[in-house]
Amino acid sequence: MIAHSLHLSSASVGLVSTLTLLGYACGLFVLVPLCDICENRSLVLATLGANALALGLAACPIPPAVFLLISGLAGFTAVAIQMLIPMAAAMAPEAQRGRVIGNIMSGLILGVLLSRPLASIVAGHFGWRASYLVLAVAVGALALLLASMLPRRQPPHAGRYVELLSSMTRLLREEPVLRRRAFSAALVFAAFNAFWSTVALRLSSAPFGLSANGFALYALVGVSGALAAPMAGRLGDRGHDRIGTHAARFVAMLGIALAWVGGLLASRLSPAPALFLLVAAAILLDAGTIGDQALGRRAVNLLRPEARGRINALFTGIFFIGGAIGAAMAGIAWAHAGWNGVCLLAMAFVTAPMAFRIGHKVAAPLLSGKRGLLRAFVSRS
Repeated sequence: MIAHSLHLSSASVGLVSTLTLLGYACGLFVLVPLCDICENRSLVLATLGANALALGLAACPIPPAVFLLISGLAGFTAVAIQMLIPMAAAMAPEAQRGRVIGNIMSGLILGVLLSRPLASIVAGHFGWRASYLVLAVAVGALALLLASMLPRRQPPHAGRYVELLSSMTRLLREEPVLRRRAFSAALVFAAFNAFWSTVALRLSSAPFGLSANGFALYALVGVSGALAAPMAGRLGDRGHDRIGTHAARFVAMLGIALAWVGGLLASRLSPAPALFLLVAAAILLDAGTIGDQALGRRAVNLLRPEARGRINALFTGIFFIGGAIGAAMAGIAWAHAGWNGVCLLAMAFVTAPMAFRIGHKVAAPLLSGKRGLLRAFVSRS
């Protein structure tokens, strides 16, 4: 609809989503760290106000080049939620921090999962510009609501912005929990995006033949997976972080396995049982991914209180990059090996954190033993 309205080529219309996502990634690394030096309430409200303005401009009859620029700005200012997470973590008691973060993650994931069917309904009845207008009004109303509810919070950190950004690489180097959680979450999110970026292709082909409206209904089943976030947060608060993490990744693995079986049996059974397996796969994969992210966020927000904004930006930015890689590689896997290739790729992503952890446990004693032998050899020499 956007391509037809703005006379964009099929190649150029992809820039609408690409620039929005690129803007979001930039916002994570540029705006979110300001939580550590700026008063949080004012920062969140200013970001939401800029986001509402960008969305409102996108709904106006503007030239295509300007629209693409505004799309990037809309993504850049959509990171207010990532500012609220460290703010809420700082304000919540440590014993309830996992549950609080889980509740916020539920809202975030609900918005993600409901966005596609909502946009389809609004655009189908009132045009694509109305989708941007509805979002602009909603974000503006949210900013007014939060202005009356959010307390002021001045972070303890004092320093210059340039020093703040340069400290992010040092944080990643000095915090092994952040590195481990961020990169493992990136791999699980890569599996999630590999599935969701190609499942529409599988469902639109034989024997399912779902239309866009049919896929919108299918996308709604993932909403139930958002319930995993507060459940995972409570597990973390009770000291079961490791068990919860393993359980979340096992659930994601089970979802991918069901997706592979459903696609495999689609040509051998009637479409209904195969579609049921793909529905179950979407629910399990969503629940596992969301649970893993909620536990990861809880773990990293227990690190340095004075650097929560930067830590959250690093965690989110890294797993966001992982998701982009998963979606890109899934397209290649689909082109060369179809649905089987996509499921194999997703399974490789989701099992990689466990494989790395087992490999590290096996290799660490061997390496330490070799270092001991080397030291003894050197001392004797």
